[in-house]
This record gives sequence, C-alpha cells and structure tokens, in this order.
Amino acid sequence: MTAPGAVAEAAERIWTARQAGRTLDAEATIGLPTLANAYAIQRALLDLRLAAGERVVGWKLGYTSEVMRRQMGIDRPNIGPLTDWMLLGSGDAVHECLVQPRVEPEIGLRIQTALDSRQAPVNRHTVAAAVEGAYACLEVVHSTWTGYRFNLEQNTADNASAGQVVVGPRLPVTDLMALDTVAVRLHDGHHTLGQGVGADADGHPLDAVARLARELAAMDRRLEAGDWVITGGLTKACAVEVGGRQEGVFSAGDAWSVEAAVLRP
Repeated sequence: MTAPGAVAEAAERIWTARQAGRTLDAEATIGLPTLANAYAIQRALLDLRLAAGERVVGWKLGYTSEVMRRQMGIDRPNIGPLTDWMLLGSGDAVHECLVQPRVEPEIGLRIQTALDSRQAPVNRHTVAAAVEGAYACLEVVHSTWTGYRFNLEQNTADNASAGQVVVGPRLPVTDLMALDTVAVRLHDGHHTLGQGVGADADGHPLDAVARLARELAAMDRRLEAGDWVITGGLTKACAVEVGGRQEGVFSAGDAWSVEAAVLRP
C-alpha cells in the first residue's frame, strides 16, 4: 500500500468506523502494510482529526512494557499522536464511540521545554530538565480492529489504539529520576487487576520519552513545549464494562498515594 490514494482510503475507513462506534477486520481493511506505510496511514488519520477541529496535544508510547507486549503479541514499541478530544479528567466517562475500551495505568509527563534530538542528543537527564511534572494517567485504549486482533503495523495505522487519556493529579515526586520506583495498581473497586512500577516503561519513563524524541526526529518533528506524553501501560490492559469504573493508584512506599479514575456509563 504505497499509493497516496490507498493510504487516504485506509485512513478514511478507520476514521468512519471510529466515529460510528464500529469495528473492522484489520486484514480485510488495510491488509498487511509495512511499518512505513502504517505510519503514513496514521498521519492521514491525524489529518482527518485536524480537519474535524481537533489539535495535537502530545504523544502516546505503546508497548514500552513487557507485560503489554506479551498480552498483545507485539515485539516492539510504537507511537501515536494525542489530540485535545482525547483528554479526560479523573472520574470522567469514556466516550460512547469507544465500543471496546480497555484501561491501562501510565505515568504521564508534561513537557515544559521543547526537545529536539536533531539539535542535540536527548537522554534521561535532558528529558528530566525539560519536564514540568509527572502525572497519574489512565490510557483508555480502543482498537478499530475487532477483538484487538492485529499485528504491530495494523495497530500503528490505527493510531496505536489511542482512544482517550485520563490526566489525573500530579505525582508529588521530588526527583524525576525516581519515577522508575513509582508503584501502580489498577483496580475496579473490588479486585486488583494488575500491578507494575515505573521501570516497566522502557526501563525508566524518562528513557521512554528520550526514545520518542529520537523517533520524532526521524520524522522531522520534535516534542513541543506543552506536550503531554504518556509513557506506556504499566499493567496489562483491562476491559472496562458498561457501568464500570477503573482506578489507577500510584504510590511511593508509604510516602504518598495518588489516584486517577475513569467510568463507562
């Protein structure tokens, strides 16, 4: 799938299905694209969002943790843009067009100073210097592909399953270098659904952002001041049922505990 017309058609089919709250068979819809073509479809899908009035507010990192790669049978991370439509506050409800939502807790970072690895090397320390703060987040993933049946390229074309993102309270960390020790627990009010730590995201959430900066540079882009970055699911993604609620509790020993929640009406 290299022709611009084929890329635009694939993006249009994904966009139409997402708006209508329908799912599609991945291979029947876009076949087996290369990763380069998958990102071309992703960009065309973003163009449709922008034409509808949305604006880019950041980026998501997918499959930075081994638990997520095992769950979905994916062997390496990918990325996708976030738009303002996707942002939710803690306790908000998932949009009704997300018909097969799953939830995964993530550490989110807010960029204060632009990061461009085309201009200078970006590593854990330069990311820390550019970050305004870390936040308790829940990504509400939603796949256009029925039953979450996809490979890496099909998932990438579908904007890496980006649905919505709960941006919860700021984490009261005094040293961003310690984000790898932050513990998280996902639960539904009755049962613990999964547990993880910040180090599960690429070894360190700051390292995840550094890799994102390098990948964006390869696309002739950079991380902008004000961008949100969610650094990848720290537990497996769990379905949130109609009438359900899921919460992520982020903590550092007995020092503090912060919660973010999402509902499905």
